[in-house]
Amino acid sequence: MPSALPLGDPAPADGLLPTSVVDGVAERAFGVYLHVPFCRVRCGYCDFNTYTATELRGVSQSEYAGHAQREVDFAARALELSGLPAREASTVFFGGGTPTMLPASDLAGMLAAVRDAWGLASGAEVTTEANPDSVDAAYLRSLADAGFTRVSFGMQSAVPHVLATLERTHDPERVPLVVEWARDAGLQVSLDLIYGTPGESLEDWERSLDSAIACRPDHLSAYSLIVETGTKLARQIKSGQVAEPDEDLQADMYELADARLADAGYGWYEVSNWARDDDHRSRHNLAYWQGHDWWGVGPGAHSHVGGVRWWNVKHPAAYAGRVLAGESPAAGRETLDAETRRVERVLLLTRIRDGIATAELDQHGRTAVAGLIADGLVDARAALRGTIELTLSGRLLADAVVRRLLDD
Repeated sequence: MPSALPLGDPAPADGLLPTSVVDGVAERAFGVYLHVPFCRVRCGYCDFNTYTATELRGVSQSEYAGHAQREVDFAARALELSGLPAREASTVFFGGGTPTMLPASDLAGMLAAVRDAWGLASGAEVTTEANPDSVDAAYLRSLADAGFTRVSFGMQSAVPHVLATLERTHDPERVPLVVEWARDAGLQVSLDLIYGTPGESLEDWERSLDSAIACRPDHLSAYSLIVETGTKLARQIKSGQVAEPDEDLQADMYELADARLADAGYGWYEVSNWARDDDHRSRHNLAYWQGHDWWGVGPGAHSHVGGVRWWNVKHPAAYAGRVLAGESPAAGRETLDAETRRVERVLLLTRIRDGIATAELDQHGRTAVAGLIADGLVDARAALRGTIELTLSGRLLADAVVRRLLDD
């Protein structure tokens, strides 16, 4: 089942934010995330806030787009009444779940609501996630006609037994087809891969990488499999039905991915993300890592504006009840203090290739840099230029690098 929401302070029903969110707003971009919490089946490794048809209880999937549009209208009013200046959305991201479980007209209507509420900046990036078996050529053309610019396909693997362990339902041979259809529609394409699945060999992973690269996507993401507490996969591992992921093998897989992708012309720009060039980076995800503002629409969606973070109620029925009543669907929120924001900034910026300026570190962090260079975890030349940039070894130990930059 989906993981629990974090604890926090009560969120006001009117959705208004404290006056502090206005500080520094001119330096922050604004994006919109729209969560579509529906999947045909629940994959055994997934703990995202998603629901199959039998789990909806009291709400119809066909009504969802209208509920999301109501929250968009609510959000626009709340931001205006909180004193924030009008800002066009520079990025819009439809995630899930499987957004393309909904008709293309529903996604188009939700995007139109964002456009009506805030406007879209010139050259705005508009992305939807999709499963390879959830779209066809006509569907992708409809998305492009509606203003979508990018699609991110959940490929995960090209090896049938790995897909079976992950409980993914698509035929790997369909991936090149959907990539071609998306490209013909004028959409940029990203492929998502997962490595370290129980039973997956280095040769299996190499096959998946080669298959993904052969599709010539604009962008690739490669994530190590994380076994989340409460998932079916976690129970299978605990009972001995499947083996626990091998962290050493996962490290070998990451190194292989980086080498193969570099040879194919892709550059890393975040620990788990590679792009053909800077223009094809995921600008929406970069906005998260760089601490910009976004409003998250939908059940369980998280938002952040000016150091205030909040999260919506999880179940679609509870969410519908709130938005239909004209109330904020937020279940709780927190206002980050200066130290928490500093720590999060170090944590997030360290993960991206652009890095964090050494000047932003405290005295302890600046002192730690020399040792990180000596250990081969931070690039020496970049440090001399005043920026912390991870080496390949540093990316494999990114969490440890952050701890050494922060811990006294």
